[in-house]
Amino acid sequence: MALERVAVLGATGAEGFGLALRWAAAGMEIVIGSRDGDRAEQAFARLRQRVPSARGGGMLNPAAAKSSRVVVVTVPFAGQAALYKSIAESVGEGTIVVDCTVPVAASVGGRASRVLGVWEGSAAQQASGILGSSVSMCAAFHSLSAAALADLGSPLQGDVLTVGAKAGKPVVEELVLAIPDIGFVDAGPLENARLVEPITSLLIGINRRYKTDRSGVKITGLG
Repeated sequence: MALERVAVLGATGAEGFGLALRWAAAGMEIVIGSRDGDRAEQAFARLRQRVPSARGGGMLNPAAAKSSRVVVVTVPFAGQAALYKSIAESVGEGTIVVDCTVPVAASVGGRASRVLGVWEGSAAQQASGILGSSVSMCAAFHSLSAAALADLGSPLQGDVLTVGAKAGKPVVEELVLAIPDIGFVDAGPLENARLVEPITSLLIGINRRYKTDRSGVKITGLG
């Protein structure tokens, strides 16, 4: 399947904007979603400044979620549950939802290098519980640096560990491979999100120690 349109909710933030930027550069139509329609439109205007050929626009989150069969959610953990509740009636049956949320302690005033416990097991499982079984829920893109994503002149490195519904993984793989120089790794079912999500906090700590903002993860030996 050739993806033509992707809704990125939370692309007013650094990680979501970086992903939207890369996919726009790959020729995909991008719908940026936000709680604030003006902020969504401003973010898309910034994207078009970077990628003049970009197609799409900015919308409120429910409208953005309704506009595409592929929805990528890139909001902080503190706002994750509220966002999913706001779009629950707008996400159509069979929609592929890709959650990028990490339950870092910084979302409640703690350290970014620490992870919060989530009752459901992970942020992605919490999201799945809110939306229900009518969507294909996956979790991915936790190990990509926002700074590296935003730097279109530099190649990315590393792999994207993807967990979740089998039906959604081919779409996530297409999203991954649309970004040059990174790889797709099937990391199992959605319950493995509790292992994958904390990688972000681990990388934040590594970045601080090595004075960089671009560390990543590479899985070797896959052939």
